Amino acid sequence: MRRSFTRKLMKPGSSSKGKSNLPDKGSRFRLGYEQGYEQGIAKGKESFGQPFHGTSIVIPSYNQVEYLARCIESIMTHTAEPYEIIVVNNASTDETDAYLEKRSLQIRSKRLDTNHGFSGGVNQGIMMAKGDTIVILNNDVLVTPGWLTHMLRCLQSDSMIGAVGPVTNYISGDQQIAVPYKTVDQMWEYAATHFKPDETKWRQTDRLVGFCILFRRELLERVGYFDEGFRVGNYEDDDWMIRIRLSGLKLLIAGDSFIHHFGSVSMKNLGQKQFNAVHRHNELYFREKWGNPHVWVEKVRRNDSLFQNTVSSISAGSPADFFPSHVLIRDQGGQHYFLCDGAKSPCAALEDETGIRPVVLSRMDIRSIPTTEASMSEAALLSELKPPSGELADGQLVSCGDGTVYQWIKGSVRPIVSEFALKRWNLKERSLVMLPPEKLENLPHGLPIIAPPILKNPVL
Repeated sequence: MRRSFTRKLMKPGSSSKGKSNLPDKGSRFRLGYEQGYEQGIAKGKESFGQPFHGTSIVIPSYNQVEYLARCIESIMTHTAEPYEIIVVNNASTDETDAYLEKRSLQIRSKRLDTNHGFSGGVNQGIMMAKGDTIVILNNDVLVTPGWLTHMLRCLQSDSMIGAVGPVTNYISGDQQIAVPYKTVDQMWEYAATHFKPDETKWRQTDRLVGFCILFRRELLERVGYFDEGFRVGNYEDDDWMIRIRLSGLKLLIAGDSFIHHFGSVSMKNLGQKQFNAVHRHNELYFREKWGNPHVWVEKVRRNDSLFQNTVSSISAGSPADFFPSHVLIRDQGGQHYFLCDGAKSPCAALEDETGIRPVVLSRMDIRSIPTTEASMSEAALLSELKPPSGELADGQLVSCGDGTVYQWIKGSVRPIVSEFALKRWNLKERSLVMLPPEKLENLPHGLPIIAPPILKNPVL
């Protein structure tokens, strides 16, 4: 009875005379938990949006939850460095939602209402990423021991390396290697013995495929987002690689990093007819946008002074280095600017009165362009956008009749890479001044003008 009486006296919530006023153990736990939770919330809000010293692994995913789960399991098993996983669910209709909910404490995810394709999914994930470095990864891969370690060593070995990719069993291009295995179990045995740190296996390339790409966060400010004008998948990674190379940066294959690739699972799931239609559209879009992009890369490289100026400005450069002058631009929020000689001036919209349409750019690209203090009046804006016909004025288009159109800027010319780029910048309606071929050839030539990426997500 004594023991029972003691328990009654000490029961939480009892008010016996002489009892300590300290909270009981359960109350202290609850109080500590609540205080810790509030402190955690405050700390999270304080650090939200701040990069961390690790790698953000961005996985765009449409259906194929079984492959996604195996991919993530391999990341968690074989990644030694600090990392976060970001899955962009491209409106999957299978069990992807349930899987991501179950993994919500380990994975950051975003569900899109419609399938935005590879480019749209990657762009959303990039926007969410917090790491110093970022990996774009397909959902139909298995990473192996040392995969990220070796790629990071390669990337960090030279500040002029823009992006790094691994080797694999199944891909188009230089990254495919011959492998002896036939099953996934045999693959693990192969990976464990064949991929040790080895700098002699690093090699430069002209193309990396988007199944796995590692790059520094700063590259985004130099090159910009992926182009969402491509449908579902194919060619958008080629487009991004051309922009990296135009910036003077190198692409490297880390041959000591191996990833198993099941191969185009999402694309094959479209069915042959739809796959062919998507492939034809993306191939045509790429050709219209660039013509032969390798010609432009080589022209920049052959012009030694131009190439050195491009390379030296890598840290401070932006996609605007390849934008034209004397054009209207606006951000996704609707703010209009006049872009002139690499700087932007706030201005009012002119479309309703004049039909002059702005080109929509990402907020990231807009932020990278210096802003002048003074806003432009409508009269001043119109005089800049509509120079006298037939006269050589800054912003004017010129040609010698060989099919290439240039923009005249302060006595030099910049080639516009394609008819598509001309239309994207709303320059097609401007008058054209014809120059003798010998005069045009002897003028200083600046960086080529390329088409900006199409963005369908209003938050970019």
